[in-house]
Amino acid sequence: MRVSVPTIPQINSLAALLPRISHAEAVDRIATFVAPGNVALLTGAGVSVDSGVKAYRGKDGRYMNPNYKPIFYHELVDESPRGHAFRQRYWLRSYVGYPPVRNTKPNTTHFAVAALQHTSIVTNLITQNVDGLHHKAIRHVWDEALMRERILELHGTLFHVHCKHRHAFDRDTFQEWLSQANPEWKAYMDDLERRGQKPKTNPDGDVALEGVSYDDYVVPDCPRCLEEGVRNNTIKPDVVFFGESIGAEVKDRSFEIIEQSDRLFLMGTTLATYSAFRLLKHALELKKPVMYLNVGPTRADGIPGVEKIEIPSGQVMRDVVEAVAGTRATYDPVLRDMLLSGVVDPPTDEGYGDDVIEEAATDRSA
Repeated sequence: MRVSVPTIPQINSLAALLPRISHAEAVDRIATFVAPGNVALLTGAGVSVDSGVKAYRGKDGRYMNPNYKPIFYHELVDESPRGHAFRQRYWLRSYVGYPPVRNTKPNTTHFAVAALQHTSIVTNLITQNVDGLHHKAIRHVWDEALMRERILELHGTLFHVHCKHRHAFDRDTFQEWLSQANPEWKAYMDDLERRGQKPKTNPDGDVALEGVSYDDYVVPDCPRCLEEGVRNNTIKPDVVFFGESIGAEVKDRSFEIIEQSDRLFLMGTTLATYSAFRLLKHALELKKPVMYLNVGPTRADGIPGVEKIEIPSGQVMRDVVEAVAGTRATYDPVLRDMLLSGVVDPPTDEGYGDDVIEEAATDRSA
């Protein structure tokens, strides 16, 4: 089976040809576009950058490294010893990388989007992100049922896992099982926390562990399978892996959202994955107005009918909300709170990285 990591096609990107846009013009154009309401919003990893999450395909992104080799779906669920080795690799890296994702805070863009949802300008949100930050930004306003109704996680979520027999667990519970099965790695993680350090984590919770042996890492069996007399450690997060198709229900719902909305607004995504790109194609086929807010080349560059603005979302989206909401931004306490909320903590190359992980792994095997 041959599966490749989606990349941006080699096209003559218009990104370098677009004139520099002023802050005021960007705010005005975006506000004018979304003001009529009933907007479908599609977001990608770029909206989480200000939360400290490095984008996959941006500058220094993991997918820009030609040597990066992610685990594919067929490898993770392979029931042979080779598949077991892939699960050991995946779950050790994810065990180290999950806490930073779990503890990441929404940024100003997430709260600006939440404000547009609160005012019913954005009626449906489709996100490719698995970090749950859109949910965190609006959780104090919407209950779980409304979030399920109005937010579609196109590629799943890191916060739930399931075994091959569909027994489901929340990720924090599974994280504890991994800790119990691997006490030396639990001690290592506790030591990192005491020192206030965290790994450089990718948007899917993966951490590169250079020079580490995965042979002794224990992936626990599903306890419900054990109750049924079956040993089974083929467990995966509720995330769509490379080589895995999104479910028919999710696909159908994503198309319905485009069809039921009056316009499509794309933000912080290169549209490298076809599951997202086909939503743009569907909107254009239905002659929906489309606006694209992103920095850098994308799969949509040069496509007629797509109005693109090159400016970071964190620089403009709060002002867009204020422009659209008008005086409501001052008297609505929920809206006012959202416009004052959000971290601005973009990732840096400082702090510890693969070298410390490698040193720790050497200590484990001594």
